[in-house]
Amino acid sequence: MRRLDPRLRIVIFRVAILLIFLGLVVQLWYLQVVQWQKYLLQADRNRFRLVSIDAPRGIIYDRHGNILVRNKPSFTVTIVPADLPEDEAEREAVFARLSTLLDIPVSRPSQVPSGRVPVALAAPPEFSLQPGIKEMVEQGRGAPFLPVRIATNVEREIAFIIEEEHLDLPGVHVQIEPIRQYISGDLTSHIIGYVGRIPGERAEEYIKRGYDPNSDRVGLTGVELTFEDELRGRKGRKHIEVDVAGREIRTVGEPEPARPGHNLILTIDLELQRAMEGALYQGIKAAGSKAGVAIAMNPQTGEILGMVSLPGYDNNLFAEGISVGDYERLSSDPHHPLVNHAISGLYPPGSTFKIVPAAAALQEGIVTPETQFTCEGILWLPNKYFPDDPEQAQPFYCWIHKWGKHGPINLISGIAQSCDIYFYIVSGGFRDFEGLGLERLAEYAHLFGFGELTGIDLPGENAGLVPTRKWKRLTYSEIWVTGDTYNMAIGQGFLLATPLQILNATAAVANGGTLYRPQIVYQVTDAEGRVLRSFTPEVIRQIPVSQENLALVREGMKAAVEWGTAMNAHIPWVSVAGKTGTAEYFTDENNDGYPDRDRQGNLPTHAWFTAFAPAEDPEIALIVLVEGGGEGSDIAAPIAAQILQHYFPMPSTGAPPEAEATPAPEGQPAPSLPEPIGRPFRAKIVGVDEQETELSQLVGTVVDIKGQGIPGVRISIDAGGAPIFETATNPQGWFSYDMLNASASSRWNVKLIGLPEAEELHLEVEPFKRYTVQFYEVTP
Repeated sequence: MRRLDPRLRIVIFRVAILLIFLGLVVQLWYLQVVQWQKYLLQADRNRFRLVSIDAPRGIIYDRHGNILVRNKPSFTVTIVPADLPEDEAEREAVFARLSTLLDIPVSRPSQVPSGRVPVALAAPPEFSLQPGIKEMVEQGRGAPFLPVRIATNVEREIAFIIEEEHLDLPGVHVQIEPIRQYISGDLTSHIIGYVGRIPGERAEEYIKRGYDPNSDRVGLTGVELTFEDELRGRKGRKHIEVDVAGREIRTVGEPEPARPGHNLILTIDLELQRAMEGALYQGIKAAGSKAGVAIAMNPQTGEILGMVSLPGYDNNLFAEGISVGDYERLSSDPHHPLVNHAISGLYPPGSTFKIVPAAAALQEGIVTPETQFTCEGILWLPNKYFPDDPEQAQPFYCWIHKWGKHGPINLISGIAQSCDIYFYIVSGGFRDFEGLGLERLAEYAHLFGFGELTGIDLPGENAGLVPTRKWKRLTYSEIWVTGDTYNMAIGQGFLLATPLQILNATAAVANGGTLYRPQIVYQVTDAEGRVLRSFTPEVIRQIPVSQENLALVREGMKAAVEWGTAMNAHIPWVSVAGKTGTAEYFTDENNDGYPDRDRQGNLPTHAWFTAFAPAEDPEIALIVLVEGGGEGSDIAAPIAAQILQHYFPMPSTGAPPEAEATPAPEGQPAPSLPEPIGRPFRAKIVGVDEQETELSQLVGTVVDIKGQGIPGVRISIDAGGAPIFETATNPQGWFSYDMLNASASSRWNVKLIGLPEAEELHLEVEPFKRYTVQFYEVTP
């Protein structure tokens, strides 16, 4: 084979070198001249970034300016996916180190909850869906230069360690961000709620509203949810320059500052809320219950002054990252502490509902104030098909049947004594007397707000149930009978309501027939304190009941407190009108298919009491519910009295004024007004009786030298010297206390306040006892 001439080979080599050089020049020209803008943009994207500045969420205050919720700084750990090592082993090492420091698994493909949730919980249903570090980073791959939040509220020491190791943790950043601090905690958690991650099923909705589902936190319950748009604020932006590790070097240009969210001023009175919670907690504990509700409202406007639902929860657990153990404890509690029972709980309202048929019967002309029926304790309803056969008649009982009967009773005494038979006849009729009937009873129930949402500014409200003939036929395949109307008339049977609905109906009676939409927010202000929106009362409807008829219902409720079933709610220095309720309900804790009953064969009962005061010009309306608490007069009414005594403090000087009393029925002595007391008093134990309740009861009277009861005398009760309770005698001169706890102290003391010559009474208390005592005036 002929070999090329060496000189030719040198020429070819030189040509090749020249061509390669020309190719490099052309490529360099292409990159520098043609494509320079593209690569400059890529370089700038690596070096310059547009990052958002979180907007502080709005502050929440009570009506007097007390801070309920604020923001506090916390350390947040984020990862920028684009800044992570490209080498898989190095990337896994970063994830492993973070997992050790933050107690978050590297990967959780099965999404089983473990350890501590690193961020504020999105919503209870999403708790088990909290992903591991790798899954969170993968979710942020769509926007690789945006930080993905991995953990919030990180401990200070851990944050410092991550900062110290930042060279070994490329792409990992520690930022200072605000998180919610719920100062009032479980005292207001059902009202305020909490914030958390955006729920996955609503991500698209929030993205359209400008949220980032990977980093933003939103309100999930309470006013945090309802007023999300007002509280959220608007994010700011800034351009930053970063180094090769993705860490900020400097800010480029002027940043666009974040705009803080608006502040909320609630209608809640924090001190009243605290007093309500304390009274309710003591009351449900004394009754052996685990759950209860107390709500206070301004009946003239619909403003909610206080709302307590027990058991509660600490919303700071969610703001700071709730542990699996805490979440499982809350979600598995049979009394549902995460639920606001004030607006979501459905209960038979019992006798508190009687204000509705009372008003309806007056307005429809079914009865007049003078119309009387006779209560024999039992009403025998004749069989529709065998009206002359007494053996076919069905008995309907008045609550008093075990002890006697009410005898002749009219509207005022029917409300005051809560006579079931009176309302059976008024609502369902009897023999030749035509009552309201189901349709008119249901119509007025709806007019008073039952069976529909009140429209309060809180999520999760329940509409309740006002049954109809059609509803029963479709639900039970049964026809409606007179007995169903009887049961509905006394707040039993199929009727279900929330505590807020009963309170709203009570407020309508108190204010003359206006049904307001309950509201929880008083004002919305900006960060500088300028008022943007003020509370204005919103009328749902004007109930078509005349002022004269509503005044009669109010008179009956006032009589209930003065000489009827609600005497435990009497306060000498302010007139109170109220209605007790004791509502039977079904429970089967034994899982035997039969309803639970006590030793006497009675079903368990909820204790209710609804009231307003002063009776003549109401400032406050109140509802108290103790689940499974027993008698409303014994359990719920004293709780309400304690709350009202906080709202209306006892006058510091002079004898407390007694409002004009509603006349008692004929044959019963009218209450007397207080007279000056100038003689000494002695004390004695009149009797000690057995009772079924473990917490013993104290019943007493204060009488003058003639043996007449003295109203308005202040009484102090203490346990071993520790003040427990303070009250005053009612118009008949008697007082009571239902929470003598022998385990707290075996020695209890009772004394008259402001009477230095009065003898102090000492009791050696044992459980299951009822102590009857008397203070009597003697000649000096």
